[in-house]
Amino acid sequence: MTNNRVLISGAGIAGSTLAYWLSRYGFDVTVVERAARLPTGGNGVDVREQAIEVVERMGLFEQVRALATDAVGMAFVDAKGDVRTRIDMQALQRSANGRDVEILRGDLARLLHDAARDRVEYVFGDVVRALEEDSSGVSVELASGGTRRFDVVVGADGIHSSVRRMVFGSEERFLRFDRHYFAVWEVDASYGEARWIRMYNEPGRMAGVWRAGNQSRAHANFVFHRREPLSYDYRDVDAQRAHLREAFAGAGWRTQELLEQAAADPEFFFDALCQVHMPAWSKGRVALVGDAAYCASPTSGAGALLSLIGAYVLAGEMAAAADDQVAAFRAYDAAFRPEVVKRQKQLYTGMLVPKSRAAIWARNVLFRSPVIGALAGLQPRKATPLRAYQAPAGALS
Repeated sequence: MTNNRVLISGAGIAGSTLAYWLSRYGFDVTVVERAARLPTGGNGVDVREQAIEVVERMGLFEQVRALATDAVGMAFVDAKGDVRTRIDMQALQRSANGRDVEILRGDLARLLHDAARDRVEYVFGDVVRALEEDSSGVSVELASGGTRRFDVVVGADGIHSSVRRMVFGSEERFLRFDRHYFAVWEVDASYGEARWIRMYNEPGRMAGVWRAGNQSRAHANFVFHRREPLSYDYRDVDAQRAHLREAFAGAGWRTQELLEQAAADPEFFFDALCQVHMPAWSKGRVALVGDAAYCASPTSGAGALLSLIGAYVLAGEMAAAADDQVAAFRAYDAAFRPEVVKRQKQLYTGMLVPKSRAAIWARNVLFRSPVIGALAGLQPRKATPLRAYQAPAGALS
């Protein structure tokens, strides 16, 4: 295998999963990550269906389960904090035979990084500044200086992927705005009840707070409706906080108290709810994986699932195709696109952020119905088994 030098931009869920599998298949992998260190905490992400099989094959499922947020349920409250309706999260988990796991994004990213780091070169605090492809490889210029040579480059650098922008064009061509913005930040534990998610709604606005069973801090989760996109630099955190305060001005419950703590979290995150739609996830020797290629939106609940499975499939197809990366990328697209199309159709924005008081009332009535809990446990979800890829001769096991 001669096309074995791979650069991955991004050390998140998709990037480290891809790095792990490629290194297992004998590739020489370097991961470049803009941040100086791995993030901690963050929002909860779901590991379910085929994603469970991916982490099992990595030997990580028990570690993932040990770090589960272990949510009991979701409670929708009124302005006084009184519960109007509840969702039994444990009943939903039983519908998947009890194997679905919710884990903090930062915890999952750390587990994946730790599994890969002994066989992978990680470079933190750096970023790809320029790419130049020729017939024999890709010259990569890093912001820290110097140029390195790789056979393949993969962008796993999120919805605002710089690799995608350099190779495929501006993000406006591929992002579909879902008319909502969301924010996540840490708050004092007193605002959250362990293992419960509490949400307060006003028309077009949702303020939520939750605390995982294994966490000493709570997290605020806010979402608001916005018909037209806001104008700001997505790296300007002060502007993001200002937009959030403006969107929730005058909101009830404990919203204003939670907003006051947004400035204290250095990992405060704010962005539009968007999906990424691309006609192809590769061009020449460059491919994309995870949110950079097919973000389904946080309200799909499928971000981690698509990143884990997509990275596994891409690595497997690269191993199967050996030196023909074009064939590998084509096979990856063909094998995984149907799953992406399905997940991008499954959005729950209307349930989380009803647009009117009548819609809020109807949602609450619906979830008070015992029929909902009964339906959740009727038929366990069955995931199609993952393809088992074979490592090339001489690769590490």
